[in-house]
This record gives sequence, structure tokens and C-alpha cells, in this order.
Amino acid sequence: MVSAAPSPDTVMERIAEYLGRRAARDAPLGARTTYRVGGSAALLVEADDMEALADCHRAIAEAGVPVPVLVIGRGSNMLVSDSGFPGLAICLSGEFGATRISGTKVTAGGAVGLQALARETASGGLGGFEWAVGIPGSVGGAVRMNAGGHGSEMADVVIRARLFDLESGTERWCALEELRFGYRHSSVTNAQVVLGVELKLEPRDPSTALEKVAEVVRWRVANQPGGLNAGSVFKNPPGDSAGRLIDAAGLKGLRIGSAEVSDKHANFFQSDRHGSADDLRALVDEVRRVVRETQGVDLVPELRLVGFPGDRGALVEASTSGSGSVPVRTSGGGLDFDAGTPAERRP
Repeated sequence: MVSAAPSPDTVMERIAEYLGRRAARDAPLGARTTYRVGGSAALLVEADDMEALADCHRAIAEAGVPVPVLVIGRGSNMLVSDSGFPGLAICLSGEFGATRISGTKVTAGGAVGLQALARETASGGLGGFEWAVGIPGSVGGAVRMNAGGHGSEMADVVIRARLFDLESGTERWCALEELRFGYRHSSVTNAQVVLGVELKLEPRDPSTALEKVAEVVRWRVANQPGGLNAGSVFKNPPGDSAGRLIDAAGLKGLRIGSAEVSDKHANFFQSDRHGSADDLRALVDEVRRVVRETQGVDLVPELRLVGFPGDRGALVEASTSGSGSVPVRTSGGGLDFDAGTPAERRP
């Protein structure tokens, strides 16, 4: 007789018991995003060292069944449903927030903020990363989705990235070619945690680098809306701009409930304070439908949609033998606060 599979609640209870104080139950998740809307995670672990991540791997193995896992950074490209995420969310902190500069090589942890790193490297007389001051995300998220802006991207500066695999429990450095960077894409899966990265920058007069940083900030203020948003909602299709297509469809200012297409930049969607994530999701779907019908282009979301029907994050089954056994579905989403025309960006 085949025994029934454990319920999701039972699985999460097993993991919570294994992790003990490391795991917070019903932890606010939407509040960690730049939209500041959305529900909670069934469990949340603030991983401040390698042992915490190793414990997550072992807890998943102890569960005995695939577990929904979500690795989060600073939530700058994420929308969490109002019903929340029914799995284990992992966020880096502690030792993963450190930065070290040696000559033109920069080593930064996955939890380091891009904006702070851009200012620190510019002040230290290094150039090539000033563009990142326009992206309110983390180093880990930037590597995972090859973040970029102002004609540059992570692929231009990365030497290698340090990854931890939640399935196998193994850690290793991946060279640039292994990361297979593309437009808002890399080979990093949902089951892999970006622990850190090595960057190769170039010598630059600090005053020149800091002026470039200021220029990027001025551009952002002039061209992108403030308030509660997550940057670009859709990826730019080849040879075109998602913002232009949304504008051409007459959708600037379109509102559904507490969500609205920005009048300042059509590829930015705003949320009212204390608004609804489900309203934002409805707006994403409606804009995509109208653009497809009026412009003949099916826009691909860059925004990472979490906890909505059809999404459970990465289904991870940890292997106690040290080799992963279950393929992981990689979802869309990324960090894109690009300036300039599509022709200035990599395809």
C-alpha cells in the first residue's frame, strides 16, 4: 500500500522543527519588496553565515519531498501575492554583506546593495560600476539576472561568482563563461544562492567616477517615478522598448484598484500605500493583453511574480549524497533600470 504524500503544512512543519530558531514562521515577505505589498512566507531564514545555508539544505533533505524555496534579495524586482508564499524563503545577511577592494578587483557578498557598492567603488577611484547606483537591488540578484543600465551590465564586470546549491549542499566558484549571461538572464537557478562575486573594474579619478554616479542619479530622478514600484515590469523586446509599446497602446495612467501605470514611465507600475499585490498582477495581465492585441507584441514580464497561481518558487529536493536529483524550474524576473535606447543595450 502506497502511503499518502504529506500535506504542504506538514512538510513546512517538519522544516520549521529542524531549523528551530533559525526560521521565522508567517514572516512578512511583501514588506521586504520595493512595492511594500503582498503576504507572508510560511518560513523565512535570515542566513548570516554558511552554517545557516547548510542547515537549510539539511532541512530540505529531512523533509523527504520537494520543497518550495525562494531566494530573495532586496525585493526590487519582485511582486509577492496577497496570499503570500507557501514555502521556505531565504535571505542573506551577516558575512554576506561584506566588501573587499584589492587594486582593481572587488569582492562583494551577495547581500551587498548595488547602490552602496557603486558609491564605494567610485569613491575608491574605480570606474565601470557607476551605472549600478540606479538599481536598488543586491549583488546576488544582480548576478542572477544580469542586471544592467545605462549601456552596461553585470556581464561587463564579473570575473566569477560564488554559488551555494540548496539541492546538493555544495559551494563553488563559477567562472564568467559558466554563468552564461544574456539579456536579464544567467544560468543561476532558483535553487542556487549567489554568495558573492568578484568584479574587475578600472582605475578612475574619484571625482570623475563620483560625478558619473551623480549623473546617473539625476537621470533616474528625471526619467523614472519615485514611490512604490519595482522598476521595469516587462523586458524590452528585441529592437524596441516595452515602455514605448505600452505608451503607444494608450495605457499610461491606466488604473486597476490600487495599481496604476506610471504617467512618467509606462514600464513602471505604481502601487498605492497599503495597496494590493493582486491589483498589480491584474494590471500586469491587462497591459500585456492590450499590447498584444494593439501592438502585436507579447511582452515578457521582467517582474518576478511570487505566490500567484502556477508559481511555487523552486521545487527543491535536497540530495544527501551530494548530488542534486530534481531539476529546478527557473522563473522570469530581473533587475532592469535601463537608460538610453534599446540599441545601446546587449541583445
